Amino acid sequence: MTQEERFQKAVELLQEAYRLQMEGELDAAIERYQQSIALHPTAEAHTFLGWTYSFQGRLEDAIVQCKEAIAVDADFGNPYNDIGSYLIKLGRLDEAIPWLESAIKAPRYEPRHYPHCNL
Repeated sequence: MTQEERFQKAVELLQEAYRLQMEGELDAAIERYQQSIALHPTAEAHTFLGWTYSFQGRLEDAIVQCKEAIAVDADFGNPYNDIGSYLIKLGRLDEAIPWLESAIKAPRYEPRHYPHCNL
């Protein structure tokens, strides 16, 4: 498979995973996200995988995926906010603050009001 074919297949799997996630098929969504990441890791795929884990109450796994997303693309703001949100849910408020502040500063982050709401 060429690099372009791998990328296209990864995009298809990512889209399918998101659809499954929105339909509540979380285990199937996780599998597709993992397949997408194996072909072509993206910050978005890691972040959405983390989000899916969070729906299952697997917040520590969600945080791991968000950190993977940041390793792939440190400019993508969503995983910073998500980590902050997960830490709040875990009652680790002081740990959440720097993550939320990083989300606000991230160059590639559109819903900038989310971290402010969490702070």
